[in-house]
Amino acid sequence: MAAYSASKSSVDLAIDPLITCKLCLTEYTKHNTYTLQDCGCIYCESCVRQYLVVMITEGNVLSITCPDAQCRKQGKILPCEVKKLVDDKSFIRYRKIRYQKEVDLDPNRTFCPEAGCETVCHVCSTSTSEAISRPTPVDCPKCRLKFCSVCKSRWHQAKSCDEVIMEDQGIPFNCVEESEIKRCPVCHVPIERNDGCAQMMCKRCKHVFCWYCLTSLDDDFLLRHYDKGPCKNKLGHSRASVIWHRTQVIGIFAGFGVLLLVASPFLLLAAPCILCCKCKVCKCCEDDDGEPTST
Repeated sequence: MAAYSASKSSVDLAIDPLITCKLCLTEYTKHNTYTLQDCGCIYCESCVRQYLVVMITEGNVLSITCPDAQCRKQGKILPCEVKKLVDDKSFIRYRKIRYQKEVDLDPNRTFCPEAGCETVCHVCSTSTSEAISRPTPVDCPKCRLKFCSVCKSRWHQAKSCDEVIMEDQGIPFNCVEESEIKRCPVCHVPIERNDGCAQMMCKRCKHVFCWYCLTSLDDDFLLRHYDKGPCKNKLGHSRASVIWHRTQVIGIFAGFGVLLLVASPFLLLAAPCILCCKCKVCKCCEDDDGEPTST
């Protein structure tokens, strides 16, 4: 009986199809792989676990997506999956960072800036846009500190946030345009610029903007903002480098267009063949299912 069970299990293993992990390109049986709940992509458990540990270590926990950049559904790894795959220490760090980021991005909540307090305080505002852009006094219910909702400094009714930051850094406040520290127009995180390009990207919210006038550059791929107006020729690069950048952007879109134009006739010619092959396969399968079993 034991010999029969052993032979049966070996047969099952031989029949069990092997699945190739798209990360390490190694073949595994199905019970050694993990299927993501959101998109259904399959990887080996070791690769998924290492991927999650790296993302948690780097602090990218708000939206951990499928490791496959070409995933059609752009699936997200759920918190319950993270808990199942990583160790307790990594999951505790995951929950802590995730909670901190959720509070940071919530316009109606903020952490108390007092050292050692870390109390979540409510920001009183009439609208979401007002809570994000307009400085509002916030009272901490634990340490009783009254601070600004935007710059997190002690409440400054008569001064602007930029003036307070300049004073804290020991920099005289003369001109906002020439200052070395400014705030992101979207999330208001302080950003320092020592030198280089005037096209800035906020590390917190990924918003792209002009350093001088704070105009959004999210949709300005060709950087035409620096061709006219008060920021003309203030990009910080030579004219040749700007033209080369625009040529690269246009070349990428043109390349995709040419590739699609060249490939379209072949796809049209191959479509009938593909459909015929699929129909023949389906017909063969139906014929095989309809044949009577000989005894």
